Amino acid sequence: MVSITEVAAEHFASVFDINVRGVMFGMKYAAPIMITQGSGSIITIASAAGLRGAFSGHIYSASKAAVIHLSRSVASEISSRGVRVNTISPGGILTGIFAKEAGLDGAKADRALSVLSDLFATIQPIRRAGITDDIANAAVFLASDAASFITGHDLAVDGGLVPFAKSGWEEEIEFRAEIARRVESFEK
Repeated sequence: MVSITEVAAEHFASVFDINVRGVMFGMKYAAPIMITQGSGSIITIASAAGLRGAFSGHIYSASKAAVIHLSRSVASEISSRGVRVNTISPGGILTGIFAKEAGLDGAKADRALSVLSDLFATIQPIRRAGITDDIANAAVFLASDAASFITGHDLAVDGGLVPFAKSGWEEEIEFRAEIARRVESFEK
């Protein structure tokens, strides 16, 4: 997370290439197959950061907002041909990526989750850390016939983070600093 005054053009291009361009090409190549068969469900992954400011860096947040809108736009084109397109926006899901960003690698990053779980339980009204199964369950639902009348929707799987969190930019900077402190103490 850096100030807008410190954003590098290369960082912008890299993040948008991965987060938006990658999603666009995934849909580009999946859609014809699904259109031909007359059915399908495309599920893209965005982020709570794409729905509300101050949850992540500016460029990451903008890229995830673009994924939401791109997915909705594609849904408007292909849903009438039997292909639903929806997005899942995870909130604070406890994964090793946070420890990796703080300097740990591989399995050690995954083991560090134990020192972050209680911290992640404090950032949204549902007082537990989000887990990967929360996202998987949402994806299974959106892919299933139970969601056959849902398209162009963004499903926030966030424990209430987007609508009810009270944190802003400074609080998020401190949250990430606390992650780094805990990971550092885990290493010792």
